[in-house]
Amino acid sequence: MQFVPRLIANELRRASRAFGAIIVTGPRRAGKTTLLRRLFPNASYHLLEDPDLVARVRDDARGFLDGVRTPAILDEIQNTPELFAYVRARIDRAPSQKGRWILTGSQEAGLMRGVTESMAGRAAVFQLLPLSRAESPRVTVLRGGYPEAVARPAAAGTWFRSYVQTYLERDVRAVTNVRDLATFRRFLALVASRTGQMLNRSDLAAPLGVSVPTISEWMSILEVTGQILLVPPFFESFGKRLVKSPKLYVADSGLACHLLGIESEATLRSSPFRGAVFEGFVASELIKHQLARGHAKDLYYFRDQQGLEVDFVVPAGNRRLWLVEAKASRTVVPADARSPSRLRHAIDGYDVEAAVVHQESESAPRTTALSPGVQALSIAQLLRRLR
Repeated sequence: MQFVPRLIANELRRASRAFGAIIVTGPRRAGKTTLLRRLFPNASYHLLEDPDLVARVRDDARGFLDGVRTPAILDEIQNTPELFAYVRARIDRAPSQKGRWILTGSQEAGLMRGVTESMAGRAAVFQLLPLSRAESPRVTVLRGGYPEAVARPAAAGTWFRSYVQTYLERDVRAVTNVRDLATFRRFLALVASRTGQMLNRSDLAAPLGVSVPTISEWMSILEVTGQILLVPPFFESFGKRLVKSPKLYVADSGLACHLLGIESEATLRSSPFRGAVFEGFVASELIKHQLARGHAKDLYYFRDQQGLEVDFVVPAGNRRLWLVEAKASRTVVPADARSPSRLRHAIDGYDVEAAVVHQESESAPRTTALSPGVQALSIAQLLRRLR
């Protein structure tokens, strides 16, 4: 599989010159190992998933690190959290040595717990999601951005089936003791069917016959392993009464399509989930854009109790906001701009721009003004405006 350059690479290089360690989290198979081994070819590599190696580390963590040549990549370090304290000690003994420890993990919650306790101030932390459309034109709504699905689209269905099985048997069980993986697999499909909707845990619990606390626990698993995005409502009311629940998206549109049984572009075009899946694709692209520049996730939606809703509110610094409406069609009409236009006129104290983001089309004009202050843009055009 040909290596695809990642936009976050410059941020990782910069951090490696300023911190004793860098930590890269993200979902399994997003490309963390490939990227880091390409960026740091002289680093020794140690995969902390092999049972014998994990047992050795647990028996003698100090001895294991004594035999590691630095710079070193410690891959999937959440499996051996006892290493954090020893890595910290080595950083503290040689504070002038930067970029000696390069750590990755697929389970963000456990990894972040170790960072908070042992590596605060010593490590720069990044999150890597699957490929973005800006990184590869082969990323599509149907196939998503996982590198292996992008590289071999004809075999994407088989790859996603294997991915889900591996995820269930390794990541899910590693995070918590889920006894009934068959029900959890049904839960995954149910979550996919609710993508683009406000999170309603009772609505998810009833069809599965499980409790709301169980759903909350399972949602936490999906979030910390990078499988879903929870987009909160924007926190300023603009004089309106707001809803408070986050919106739910499957983080990778290709995985969402797989879980929904959508296997072709024709099926996607006729699917009742087409709009919601495209909306999730836009959400993921916006967040990937932020993370690739070393920024925190900063994405919201807006909905008031009178029904005015805009898919995404994107802070752009210096009291600037972008209002973004996602439309799965390749052409848009002025009526599609109604909600962002109404909200734009209700906002004071911000410099507000608005866009209706549509599917890319070779024949579409570069930009189209739908109404004063609202333009029709592809996702690529919008991301260029956000830089």
